[in-house]
Amino acid sequence: MDGVEAVEKAPQIGPDLVILDLAMPRMNGLQAAREMRKLPINVPIILFTIHSDALQFSDVESAGINAVVAKTNLMGLRQSIQVLLTSDQAN
Repeated sequence: MDGVEAVEKAPQIGPDLVILDLAMPRMNGLQAAREMRKLPINVPIILFTIHSDALQFSDVESAGINAVVAKTNLMGLRQSIQVLLTSDQAN
């Protein structure tokens, strides 16, 4: 799935959580997250990327991304998913 498809399908699917890659075709993960935040869905977003060290915190924050996880850190991805889903259910 590319970034455009992710944005188009998110309202239809109604996910509990979205994981985006920074380097997706047609619309990168930051752009897709920004577009998803305009939709009538409130879902945690994780940016899962090999380029985590090259990201600016302000870009991540302004895109509405809840967590950035390096692709080399699978345990971090699992932990982020658990934390975000647990905190989402608590609200």
